[in-house]
Amino acid sequence: MPSRIAAHTPNRQEGTFVDTDVIIVGAGPTGLMLAGELRLGGARVVVAELLDAPTGQSRGLGFTARAMEAFDQRGLLPGFDGLQTSPLGHFGGVQFDYTVLEDAHFGARGIPQAQTEAVLEQWAGELGADIRRGWEFRALTDHGDRVEVTVATPQGEQRLTAAYLVGCDGGHSMVRKAAGIDFPGTPATRGMYLADVVGCGLEPRFLGEKLPNGMVMAAPLADGVDRIIVCPNGTPARDRSESVTFAEVADAWQRITGEDISHGGAEWVSSFTDATRQATEYRRGRVLLAGDAAHIHLPAGGQGLSTGVQDAVNLGWKLAAEVAGWAPADLLDSYHAERHPVGERLLSNTRAQGMVFLGGEEADPLRELLTELMAYDDVKRHLAGSVSHLDIRYDLGTGSHPLLGRRLPPRTLRTATGTSTTTAELLYQGQGVLLDLADDAELRRTAEGWKDRVVTVTASLAPTEIRTDPFVDAAAVLVRPDGYVAWTSADGGRVTAALERWFGTAAAAR
Repeated sequence: MPSRIAAHTPNRQEGTFVDTDVIIVGAGPTGLMLAGELRLGGARVVVAELLDAPTGQSRGLGFTARAMEAFDQRGLLPGFDGLQTSPLGHFGGVQFDYTVLEDAHFGARGIPQAQTEAVLEQWAGELGADIRRGWEFRALTDHGDRVEVTVATPQGEQRLTAAYLVGCDGGHSMVRKAAGIDFPGTPATRGMYLADVVGCGLEPRFLGEKLPNGMVMAAPLADGVDRIIVCPNGTPARDRSESVTFAEVADAWQRITGEDISHGGAEWVSSFTDATRQATEYRRGRVLLAGDAAHIHLPAGGQGLSTGVQDAVNLGWKLAAEVAGWAPADLLDSYHAERHPVGERLLSNTRAQGMVFLGGEEADPLRELLTELMAYDDVKRHLAGSVSHLDIRYDLGTGSHPLLGRRLPPRTLRTATGTSTTTAELLYQGQGVLLDLADDAELRRTAEGWKDRVVTVTASLAPTEIRTDPFVDAAAVLVRPDGYVAWTSADGGRVTAALERWFGTAAAAR
């Protein structure tokens, strides 16, 4: 990796001089995914990460079904050794079968966050992202046509300029604070613990166990290592600067379960809270936010990491298009318009799960009611869609086709040349896809002007595909780089209008 950035390279969009196109602060899953997405779109990227090296610690142990699809649409799934999914999941500890929703499952389980970060860092690095460790963000100045960033590095303080800055630096984001973006919500009401313990011989408590003094969860990670979550009643949230000891965790575990684990030890311990907050703006000028920098909540079902990854996939191609100079006027603003409501819904469902999961006796009627409602398939579909993130639907224009604004579901296709491919493979390069399902030569000619941004593929559902046809009545489908359907022929309207809306003017016109 080069030791320093080449100075004063012209920004292709603005004509001003910048050191790089985009600076990302934070090399967690969100920042690394965004770096890869930007590189697929041709943008130059510097990732500034405070830590000198990955910690190897993993607060998260998996990701949702939709995040798994996002990884699949970039060809990343083979890097996740031992990836497993389960049809059984829960909402607030009330278990049900997620396969009531087609293509749904509870998500990938048993994948440490450290593994996810390693896969994404390798991918982003291979694509050419410049990842700088030991770099601490200090300050920013938005000059209107560029943003100037001050960082502390092992070689001393440096100032870099970029077309855009993205804060992926977590719930206590310094980028968000420096940009003056508000972060309203509800403060923490309780403190909880997370630890990977050794030598304790614990019985699994996969869905959690509510007891008079709190709630606990336990799951085996490796031989002799168990992940535990300990949620004692009446424990106030602690200051983030205070360290947590294994003795504290063992004491809380014993108060709740009656089991003594003090003879064991811990590979690492941490604390968390139920604070719930969301940034009022995901973009202010040339500064943007993604992941925990934009929203924090009670951990429930791997949704935090997964939402951050999806923020990155939504933002990456739009920001790269802006840098490259072909983005329509309001494309970048659609990031906030689309992802802020998703964040609001995330905070709502995690707060609801917290009330069910962690509430005392006063929440018993709520738990009983939710258990009764789980007998209805419509309820299960709604909750499965919400927690898996498979029911996200963006407002992408008028039309009633069931795919419009929704993600392109996983299907096997037979191309015009007789080969097989999948809907995920069509998106590997991070470009738009115009799926021609009726061998329409005129449609293909119309799309020629966007061939540098949109790949046209003539195909049909493979004969072995026995599930419900998602393309019902549609002879053509336009898919954005993030995997969401922007237009179908079934809704009428010209494909040219949709191409211009999402991919700018045709090459000849430009």
